[in-house]
Amino acid sequence: MSEERKLILKLGQMITDRIGHKVTVDDPEYWGLAEVLTDEMAEVCLSMKVRKPMTLEEIAKKSGKDKERVQKLLDEMSVIGMIEYNWENEDRHKQYVLPMFVPGCAEFMMMNKKQTEEHPIIADFFENMSRLPLEKVTPMVPPGGSGIGMHVIPVEKAIPAHQQSASVEHISHWLKKYQDKYAVGACSCRRQQRMRGEGCGEIEGDLCIGVGDMADYLVETGKGRYIDLDEVMEILERAERNGFVHQITNIDGEDKIFAICNCAPGVCNGLRTSQLFNTPNMSRSAYRAHVEKEKCVACGKCVEVCPVGAAKLGQKLCTKHGEIQYPKALLPDTEKWGRDKWDPDYRDHAKINCYETGTSPCKTACPAHLPVQGYIKMAAEGRYMDALKLIKQDNPFPAVCGAICNRRCEDECTRGTIDKAVAIDEIKKFIAEKEIHEEHRYVPLCENHEGKQFDQKIAVIGAGPAGMSAAYYLRTKGYPVTVFEKEERPGGMLLNGIPSFRLEKSVIEAEIDVLRQMDVEFRCGVEVGKDITIPQLREKGYKAFYVAVGAQGGRLAGVPGEDADGVQTGVDFLRRINLAEEGAMSVDNMAVPGSEMLPADVKLSGRTVVIGGGNVAIDVARTALRAGSDSVSMYCLESLAEMPAAADEVAEAREEGVVVWNGWGPKEILAEAGKVKGIILKKCVSVFDENGRFHPVYDENECITVECENILLSIGQSVQWGELLKDTAVEFNANGTAKADPVTYQTKEPDIFVGGDVYTGPKFAIDAIAAGKQGCESIHRFVHEGHSLTLGRDLRQFMELDKDAVVIEEFDNAKRQIPGRKAGIAKESFRDLRSVFTEEQVKAEAARCLGCGATVVDENKCIGCGLCTTKCEFDAIHLSRDLPEMSTMRKAEDKLKGILPYALKRAIKIKLKK
Repeated sequence: MSEERKLILKLGQMITDRIGHKVTVDDPEYWGLAEVLTDEMAEVCLSMKVRKPMTLEEIAKKSGKDKERVQKLLDEMSVIGMIEYNWENEDRHKQYVLPMFVPGCAEFMMMNKKQTEEHPIIADFFENMSRLPLEKVTPMVPPGGSGIGMHVIPVEKAIPAHQQSASVEHISHWLKKYQDKYAVGACSCRRQQRMRGEGCGEIEGDLCIGVGDMADYLVETGKGRYIDLDEVMEILERAERNGFVHQITNIDGEDKIFAICNCAPGVCNGLRTSQLFNTPNMSRSAYRAHVEKEKCVACGKCVEVCPVGAAKLGQKLCTKHGEIQYPKALLPDTEKWGRDKWDPDYRDHAKINCYETGTSPCKTACPAHLPVQGYIKMAAEGRYMDALKLIKQDNPFPAVCGAICNRRCEDECTRGTIDKAVAIDEIKKFIAEKEIHEEHRYVPLCENHEGKQFDQKIAVIGAGPAGMSAAYYLRTKGYPVTVFEKEERPGGMLLNGIPSFRLEKSVIEAEIDVLRQMDVEFRCGVEVGKDITIPQLREKGYKAFYVAVGAQGGRLAGVPGEDADGVQTGVDFLRRINLAEEGAMSVDNMAVPGSEMLPADVKLSGRTVVIGGGNVAIDVARTALRAGSDSVSMYCLESLAEMPAAADEVAEAREEGVVVWNGWGPKEILAEAGKVKGIILKKCVSVFDENGRFHPVYDENECITVECENILLSIGQSVQWGELLKDTAVEFNANGTAKADPVTYQTKEPDIFVGGDVYTGPKFAIDAIAAGKQGCESIHRFVHEGHSLTLGRDLRQFMELDKDAVVIEEFDNAKRQIPGRKAGIAKESFRDLRSVFTEEQVKAEAARCLGCGATVVDENKCIGCGLCTTKCEFDAIHLSRDLPEMSTMRKAEDKLKGILPYALKRAIKIKLKK
């Protein structure tokens, strides 16, 4: 080792505050400094004392160097981030400070973007220095301590007006104290995490606010820019919308800070270290969150925003075993604390939504996990637009789903164990009906974390529910999105695969129009792979692709005679009907179409047999009646109990005259002169094998012949890829769906993501909508280098409470409400004759909800940021000033005065506990 490098080592040893560790050349204290400092710079620094302000003259004298030379070195080191300066003295003369590593020179170095690009090792230096010095000291931070380095300051409006509070707990106090002296710069922590490949989707930008002399330092050294109070407020408010935690620096003594940071959970070094070591006292505010269970509706929005996983969903119904006691995190107050108590997977654990004992079944069962109790409560209060906004946080197409959802929420509703489930879907349909009328539509804010737009263009291929959901959520994040659709209108299978008597075209169009108002670009009549290719789109600047073209092809049965005239797949039949109806409506907007509006080549005549037992088969059968069939018979393999079609839809089909036959499968189609004249069906003995897999077994000796003129095969759907993925690395499953990661939906071609039916096979619209939102999250992370697609990701996993164990003592015993019907004969019209609830019915039905779920806050984990209160629309969660001592501000040098006495008491408690 050269003499000069020994100076760097000596400097690192001087600055470090690691307990019981002597710095060597293998430590970041050495190699982090050696990366950017010259030996002469180290000499100057060694003439200073850590965190002791000195004038230029004093430093020149101590270092024995020429004053002009020292000035040049100090200026260079200020830009590097090794030195900071201020004017905090009576004469207001400039003084220089050799700061701590963190907060201090390590993060100041990260603020210099050009420097970090040239010396990426600085990111590792910063990460190490935010963690290593704290490994042994963190358990000794007292419950009433004052944090180390950074300190959470609550959202100001979350501080209860009726509670006594200290001025330093209010952001407004600091803004007033440092009025007219603000600057904003890039977040060091976000940059560090991105450079280390551990970004969690929180993108760096101008988010950290320097105040007072630090504002001048940031601007003069090229690390920030001046801003006024209005922009400060915009940044703070935007931070709260995005779920960023306000923190202040807490090392300079009473009533003094140099920055207000807006910290991203899973990224901020201050929050990360307290979570890693399971020691929230390091950074928590004087407040903790508490839930009023009677007001809470388990919407889960507080859970989603909680930066440390302190809030999770549980239940508020009593059980046969008494009230559930929820676990609390272990704290080091009376425990020996070591690596075995740390939480290396804290970023993922903070995103666990639900306690193992479960929460409301409706939210759990919904694939998109809608806040069901929340919007029901809002509807009961007449807050319909608020309810709509709440729903659209997880489902941009509530009117569509109100018409066609398979209502898994209702299937699992706890109320169903008493009498009948709450009519959740009807309540949602009533709320969504408001948006069909243009003056009531909700158009969300579309901007990124800086209030700007991202540059990365995203291509969505397929304008069905998955693709349009991805487009919706990508726009809300501020991305320019283009949706490519090969048909002439967006909508996908919503438009072409679902008959209007179940989903009116005007409903689809109204909700798509919201996307247009959000500036989503639709390019219809463009087939990707044919009219333009993915490589060509890359050349045009598209950075990622979400492929969601749906399963728009039908499947044949593979039996003799199915090439006869009169045989169609159900999917093709529905598409032809929908296109014909669209054409008729474009000519006469007042038309109420039945079979008379269909062109001759689309109409059916004679007897029709539908093969299949799913919801699509039901749609096909009911549509066949409206298309002119004299009679419609439906044959499926499954027994009535096994039929995949919803029971209420089967009942509706029967009411309209469809005859359902269970336990029969096609054997041969009979034709005469090339045209269908009948079908031979064979008896199905069983549909599934002992493992529950589809494996039908037939009795070939028991057959029936059914005479008919039309056969519609609705036995499955297929993905029609065309040339879309030609020459890509995307792999396929045996059934034609695309292979992709089950969490991220990323294919073997890194910039291509898939969702909806092309990945899962045919499912429901709500499944596709949920997939679209997850696809958005993956693409958001992917297009920003250095961000993990999985780290700290909300997997949206919920567990249902044990309905058999709950004790329900009181409830509204009103019967389930039933919506009315419009005038008309259903089987003769393509219009949807179902009505929505009246307001009175909505309120009556909402009162039937048992309110199963509620948020539970682990007070040991809560850091008192108050973000939860900003997301609660029900005034159910509040901050309480439980730990007033946490607002004590001490200089870094004085913190041991609080830590050492507590450490002694703690050691005695641990010994006594043993």
